[in-house]
Amino acid sequence: MGVPEPTPTNAGGSSTVVVTPSGNSEYIAAHDQQLRDPQLSRVRRWFPFVHTKQFWIVLAMGQILALCITGSNTFSGLLAERGTSIPAFQNIFVYILLNIVYTGWTLYKYGWTKYYQMVWSRGWKYFILAFLDVEGNYFVVLAYRYTSILSAQLINFWAIVVVVVISFSILKVRYHWAQIAGILVCCGGMGLLIASDKIHIGLTIGNAPQELKGDLFMLLGATLYGVSNVAEEFLVSQAPLYEVVGQLGFYGCIINAVQAAIFDRHQFAISKPALNAEPGVSAGYILGFTFCLFTFYSIAPLLFRMASAAFFNISLLTANFWGLLIGLRVFGYKIYWSYGVAFTCIVVGLVVYYVMCDVLGEAHKPWLGEEQQGGVEGLGTARRELVKDEERRRRIGGEEAGEGSAEVVKV
Repeated sequence: MGVPEPTPTNAGGSSTVVVTPSGNSEYIAAHDQQLRDPQLSRVRRWFPFVHTKQFWIVLAMGQILALCITGSNTFSGLLAERGTSIPAFQNIFVYILLNIVYTGWTLYKYGWTKYYQMVWSRGWKYFILAFLDVEGNYFVVLAYRYTSILSAQLINFWAIVVVVVISFSILKVRYHWAQIAGILVCCGGMGLLIASDKIHIGLTIGNAPQELKGDLFMLLGATLYGVSNVAEEFLVSQAPLYEVVGQLGFYGCIINAVQAAIFDRHQFAISKPALNAEPGVSAGYILGFTFCLFTFYSIAPLLFRMASAAFFNISLLTANFWGLLIGLRVFGYKIYWSYGVAFTCIVVGLVVYYVMCDVLGEAHKPWLGEEQQGGVEGLGTARRELVKDEERRRRIGGEEAGEGSAEVVKV
């Protein structure tokens, strides 16, 4: 994902026209600045994407998603403490809300005929995506019944490995050395957090076999998450966001309802006394859990378009830090100096990840073609940016041609 070298086509004139493979106007503007300032040229060559507004948008979105995950994990932990951890039951409300909002919007945009055609031709893809996502959520929530929040969050490392391997082998994504370095720096920061927790807090909950079971559930959930993340990145690059999220909610409702009826009946019976004791508290936790994940599912597809599943997962590593801050109040955790260093390492890793990316960052998807002709022209896509830049070029070209004609008449 190196930066394409611009080619000056007017060596002798006062102005320089720059031709780039992507035809991006931000790149052209950056190159003009480089010509005037050699020192800036060296900086821009290393950080072209970091100097764009899009980078700061995806960075902020990643942290919003990390906070959403922290919130959902916290509510899962609180429900588990009350003995009301019912994985499929508490997840089903998320999918119902997604289905109501996004499937409703899809029907409004498509109409019934086009909607049925979409379901008939692409429904099986969304069913697989929903299955992966539902099972990932199920096993992650189930893991909190047996292990601690800190221990469970550590397993998220595996999701990064799954994403990188699948993206490289199936989607033909080629990672620059800077991106690998960024991932390693993020993981190094997380490793420092793990070491600090092990030294100061410990990661056991007093029952090693039960904790091992919880860790294995989290490992399985992280694997399913990694596969579903890559699948969703692929799908949202080729279809409208509301279609993908709506179908995820639609099939997620069905799969989750069947799973809850089969596997959660016994747990629901066990949890019923706790639910009846203080129903308002449990309902509040479930409501908070639903709100956090609904926000998460609404923003994540946009980040998949503007960045990638890999950047998405390393962004979520900061959720462990945010979880510690919340844990100060909720679970009685203590913060040590190493946590600040770990958080800084993760943020630095996120910047390093994009050190050599061009101004389109990872919005340019290799499986969509050089001009992104295989993808949808939607919010956050490289294709939309390319179309906008082409229109801008034509408009500027037309204005320059008009000015030239006026000068000829004047002479």
